[in-house]
Amino acid sequence: AIKLLSFVALIFLLEPAREVVLPVAIAIILAFLLAPLVRMLRNRGVNEALGAAIVVFGLLFTLGFLGSRLVAPATEWVARAPRSVQQLIDSYERLRKSIPFMAPPEVALRPAVTAKGRPAAEIVPAPAPPTFDPFKDKITIEGIALTGSLIRQATWLLVSTVATIILLFFFLASERWLMARTVEAIPKRRARVALLGGFRAAQRDIARYLGTQAMINAGVGVATTLALTAIGFPSPILWGVVIAVLGFIPYLGPLVSVALLLLAGTITYTTFGEIIAPAVAYALINVIESNFIAPWIVGRRLEMSPLFVFLAVMVCAWMWGIAGAFLAVPLLVIIRSAARRSKNLRLWCVYLDRGRPE
Repeated sequence: AIKLLSFVALIFLLEPAREVVLPVAIAIILAFLLAPLVRMLRNRGVNEALGAAIVVFGLLFTLGFLGSRLVAPATEWVARAPRSVQQLIDSYERLRKSIPFMAPPEVALRPAVTAKGRPAAEIVPAPAPPTFDPFKDKITIEGIALTGSLIRQATWLLVSTVATIILLFFFLASERWLMARTVEAIPKRRARVALLGGFRAAQRDIARYLGTQAMINAGVGVATTLALTAIGFPSPILWGVVIAVLGFIPYLGPLVSVALLLLAGTITYTTFGEIIAPAVAYALINVIESNFIAPWIVGRRLEMSPLFVFLAVMVCAWMWGIAGAFLAVPLLVIIRSAARRSKNLRLWCVYLDRGRPE
């Protein structure tokens, strides 16, 4: 009971501590993935600090190069935003008028009176007093609050990105020192062997998982780009990259991709068939990938229980937002690697591994 309560308390503690915990978690995952490169440079005579700097700057250069290639198509979609938002507002206003409890207040009409006090033949609206529309006022207030929230989120994102880069450099540069000090602190030899074995296994599993998933997502992105190009959809390469990145979020990523393609189709086209064509094309590709290609490439060793994968995505997304959703499966891989080498936690592997009917 004490262990269960401690685990629940830890979960609820991680949610308000996201500003500190999230950069550390991202840096640890990237360090697990990139540490073999630093060790390879060290074996060739490169200092660990210099090797860590080379790896980190190489990662930043690669991400910056890919981002610069996508700036132009992303700017085109941003330029469409004011017009598309106005279209959505107009559709919302028409919807409000058709629903009684959402309709704006009506202006009272009274007959015009002639100079002799007799009603005029036609009915004209009287000067309307200022009316209070709670929906428009609420939209205005929420728009101001949203602007402030976006500014705070952008500031936090910038600070977290810088902190993650610095932490990644230190983790890579001091990996051997940290492992040596940790091993020295453990008195039992068997525990030392289990720790080193679990650490190396976690590195291998994360590298294998991320590499395999990146290969699958790249294939889905290329197929989606070709399908959108055949349809004539604008900026197909941009959408292929977006879909490939969202593919790292199990279950929720494809749903978000379909929703984004539907929204983009609504902005771009007018007929129903053209609007749903991009989303339908991607949905077909995703069905083929998830049911035939991914099971064959991933293999049984990397498969995990879909229930626990979905729970991990939900919990991590609740604690840390979209970044947590990306980190959910790598963290689950680390937990499974550690559980396989611990007698007390080995039972959890029965639940984390994907069982097959005999």
